[in-house]
Amino acid sequence: MRVGVCQMNSGGGDVRENVATAVRLLGEAADEGADLAALPELWPAHGSSPTQMREAATLIPGPLTDPVAEIARARSMWVVGGSVPEAADDHVFNTSCLFDRDGELVARYRKIHLFDVDLPGQPPLRESAIFSAGEELVTHDTDLGRIGLSICYDVRFPELYRGLMTLGAEIVCVPSAFTEVTGRAHWEVLLRARAIEEQCFIVAPAQWGTWSRPEDGRRTYGNSIVVDPWGEVLVRAPDEGDGVWLADLDMAKLQRVRQTLPALQHRRLGPVC
Repeated sequence: MRVGVCQMNSGGGDVRENVATAVRLLGEAADEGADLAALPELWPAHGSSPTQMREAATLIPGPLTDPVAEIARARSMWVVGGSVPEAADDHVFNTSCLFDRDGELVARYRKIHLFDVDLPGQPPLRESAIFSAGEELVTHDTDLGRIGLSICYDVRFPELYRGLMTLGAEIVCVPSAFTEVTGRAHWEVLLRARAIEEQCFIVAPAQWGTWSRPEDGRRTYGNSIVVDPWGEVLVRAPDEGDGVWLADLDMAKLQRVRQTLPALQHRRLGPVC
């Protein structure tokens, strides 16, 4: 099974241009034989101000997800649509959508953990000023394996991934816009840790490059990555540049890892979510 991680920089905030880039990258993934392609976090409008992000939020299905659904249908490919700002019930959610080979929306996940932090040398980051937090873990069975959905900052909360594993997840997607500061220190080690702990594949497409006002000094890390259940990096994108990076997932290896080192069967404390 082949997966494609799509890396892009949507920090300019031009939604129409970002939609065109996302569609192009998904098409390139399909051209390379991807069975599953994934976009990064907030690909339509990353870097927008809180007001602009709320204005960009739409219903799902809607204008931000319809082009993704269409290419999934046209190319008969599973697509994790990164995440988009979703307007629902007087709230805005940071929402990841899974589309099947017919372009049907089969699962949606609203980001549970919101990134409210104060990084050195930068203005405070407050996702909670824009988004409401989700509450539900989401997995979905596919002809590729069972896929679990998560988003970026979630990766710091291993109990979420243990919960996805208890729901049967074999492939977990982590669309992200990791900051450069935290990415240099933690990106790969956190993703590899989640893959090793849950003995699953991790598929993590990412934003790269500058965003927001130049004087804020904000930059995302890039380095989109795919990790196997033994913690080995199958493919890793560079720090910079739009593109698609591909990896072949050996589902038989997942079963071998889980049988050879049956840590998941040795759990004593039960589910934590």
